Amino acid sequence: MSHIGFLGIVGRVFIWSFLLGLVVVVVYPLLWMVMNGFKTNTELFGNPFALPLDWSWESYVNAWNRGVSGYLAASVLVTVTSTITTVFISAWAAYGLTRVRLPFGGATAGFILGGLMLAPTVALVPLVKMFQSMGLYNTFWALLILYTAFRIPFTTFLIRAYMIDLPREVDEAAEVDGASRWTAFWRIILPMSKPIIISVVILHVLFSWNEYLFAMVFTSGTDMQTLPVGLTSLMSKHGTDYPVVFAGMVIAALPVVVLFFICQRYFVKGLSEGIGK
Repeated sequence: MSHIGFLGIVGRVFIWSFLLGLVVVVVYPLLWMVMNGFKTNTELFGNPFALPLDWSWESYVNAWNRGVSGYLAASVLVTVTSTITTVFISAWAAYGLTRVRLPFGGATAGFILGGLMLAPTVALVPLVKMFQSMGLYNTFWALLILYTAFRIPFTTFLIRAYMIDLPREVDEAAEVDGASRWTAFWRIILPMSKPIIISVVILHVLFSWNEYLFAMVFTSGTDMQTLPVGLTSLMSKHGTDYPVVFAGMVIAALPVVVLFFICQRYFVKGLSEGIGK
C-alpha cells in the first residue's frame, strides 16, 4: 500500500469518526430527553441513563393537560403569522432593492440592513412603554409586531443576496408581455427564489419558536404564553415532576425537528447560494 493511499484511509477514518462523534453529541441528548419522558421521578433520579422500566405515556399526557396544548397553539399562531408577514415584507423589499431603481437605493439598503445592529435588549424598556400606551401589551399583536420588525433586516439581507444574481432577462420578458411589477414578483421572481424563501422560513420558525425574552416580557400571565415561557410553569418550587418537564420539551421540539428534516435540502441550498454570493 502506498504512502498516499494509507494517508487517504486515515483521513477517511478520521472524518467518519468525527461525524460519528458529532451525531452522538447532537442526537444522544435528544434521545435521552425522549427516554426520560417515559420514566417516573424515582426512575429518573435512581438511574438517569437507564431505559425506562415501564414505557408509559402518562408524563406526555400530563404535560399536554397541564397547559402544553395551549402553549403549543399560541406558539403555532405566533410563529405562522410572523413568518408569513416577515417573509412577504422582506421578499417584497428585496425585490425592490434589486429590481427597481430607487433614489438613494444604496442608502436605503444600508438603512434596512442597519437594523441588524439593533439589539432587542437595548430597546426593551422603551418598547414596553410604547406597547402599554398603545394598548398592545400582553396581546398577540405585540409578539407579531416584534418578531416581524426585528427579523425583517436579516431576512431581507438573505433574500436580497439571492435575488441579486437572478437573470434580469426574465423581468424584461415579463415587461414585454405586459406584466406589472407585482405580477413579475409574484409569478416569476418569487418561484425562482424558492430555496432562499424556504431557508428564511426555517430560520424564522426557529427564532420565533424558541424566542424567550419578548415572549416572557410581553405576554406575562396571559393565555398567549408561548412554549419557551409556558414550559417554565411546569417547574415547581415544592417538587418538580421532571418526566413531565422532559415530555413537554419533547412536544415543543418535535414540530421544528420534523420541519427541518422535511426542508433541509432546500435550506442548505438556499443558504449556500444566498450567503455565498
